[in-house]
Amino acid sequence: VRNNLARVNSNGSLDTSFNPGTGANFEIADAVLQPDGKLVIGGSFTTYGGVSRNRVARVLGSGLLDTGFNPGTGASDPVSCIRLRSDGRVLIGGSFISYNSIACGRIARLNSNGSLDATFNTGTGANGSVDDIAIQPDGKVILGGSYTVFNGTAQPYLVRVNTNGTFDTGFAPAGDG
Repeated sequence: VRNNLARVNSNGSLDTSFNPGTGANFEIADAVLQPDGKLVIGGSFTTYGGVSRNRVARVLGSGLLDTGFNPGTGASDPVSCIRLRSDGRVLIGGSFISYNSIACGRIARLNSNGSLDATFNTGTGANGSVDDIAIQPDGKVILGGSYTVFNGTAQPYLVRVNTNGTFDTGFAPAGDG
């Protein structure tokens, strides 16, 4: 039993050194491996290892919960995508409208300890789910999803935000409008 999270060896066999214990109580939709071997996970779960972790958590290389990453009350609804920035901060997207009880419009940037990075502000954000995130080499972020408005501007399905989360008006996908 691996409770929604397992690690496999290069030959496909189960890596028994990675043991999540009771693991996540529901689906893990995405995960990103940090350079230090820790894994940031997001999904629909509300606990990991019996500890409250609403839809985002970090797991040690052993499979156990990393208590040094504390999201507080976490995401209000499912997290569907996670991306790691080169500076160690983490971007999460999904259908949540708040993180740790702070409004964030389905996209948030987290500090390395799991707290919300208040310097990343997308305003009202997306009016529908953010389903994928791409980080450009310049730090700007492309968001794809099932939304039609981003921060009050009609911008269906694809938007780019600046490094501080503000809408990048210089980005106009082909066929948009």
